[in-house]
Amino acid sequence: MNGTYSPYITFTEKEWSKLRSVTPFPLTKEEVENFRGINDKLSVREVSNIYLPLSRLLNLYVKASQMLFKGTHDFLGKQGSKVPYIIGIAGSVGVGKSTTARVIQALLSRWPEHPRVDLVTTDGFLYPKHVLEEKGLMHRKGFPESYDTKYLIDFLTAVKSGDPHVNAPLYSHVLYDRVPDEYTHISQPDILILEGINVLQQMQNFETPQLSVSDFFDFSIYVDADESDIFRWYVERFKIFCQTSFQNPDSYFHRYASLSEEEATNIATNIWKDINQKNLHENILPTRYRADLILRKGQDHGVEKIRMKQL
Repeated sequence: MNGTYSPYITFTEKEWSKLRSVTPFPLTKEEVENFRGINDKLSVREVSNIYLPLSRLLNLYVKASQMLFKGTHDFLGKQGSKVPYIIGIAGSVGVGKSTTARVIQALLSRWPEHPRVDLVTTDGFLYPKHVLEEKGLMHRKGFPESYDTKYLIDFLTAVKSGDPHVNAPLYSHVLYDRVPDEYTHISQPDILILEGINVLQQMQNFETPQLSVSDFFDFSIYVDADESDIFRWYVERFKIFCQTSFQNPDSYFHRYASLSEEEATNIATNIWKDINQKNLHENILPTRYRADLILRKGQDHGVEKIRMKQL
């Protein structure tokens, strides 16, 4: 562990793995394989050494939050609707946030104190494609201004208020758009995981103070890696998409289906430099140290270092 003064305690994989204590491994090899994203290298070892101790830590936090909720309502002498514990997961495009979110969801749902764990991505809160086109924001998709932030804040307000009937809009990566009139129904889960690239960003309008998405988080995680590695993973994933999902005639990116490997590499590189790299530097990376925990990945896509904010 790092001995210098820092708001974070730093662990190597070996040090962190010991913190799982006697927590049993609840997943099968097949389940772990199903959690992998495109071009991800998730292994049973990584789930056991990294994510299982993390689930134990989060279990402690959730139980403490549940006790505080009950104690507060006993103090006030009133009954209250169950309020979900909300976990935010942030990080760059292509870094593996979705895989991390799925693994954490699966592990947390195995704990008896909080079996109902829902997962929502912020993709569904992007403005519909026709709105982005009207606003001239298609080239800025994924930047903060491309999200219907009011819609997202209203959603989180309802969830955190204990509303038993809340809908989260669905997003299709094939259509590259929100799916009209289709939703994920959220009904007072024990835990809600919200995953998205900009979820840790704060509102910048100081003249009119507003709530930020992160104000609703009880715990936040940032998935981190060297930019050169993220760029390489992004290009590799794009080339895989060219041979798989882009082959679908309904895909928004079907025009890339017949690219040569060299052409795919060049286009992915340009998209990265023109959009994703700018978004990373301007909006995503500056929020890294707002997270309660940082998962730092190495060149092989596996987590090799963990930074946990001290209480």
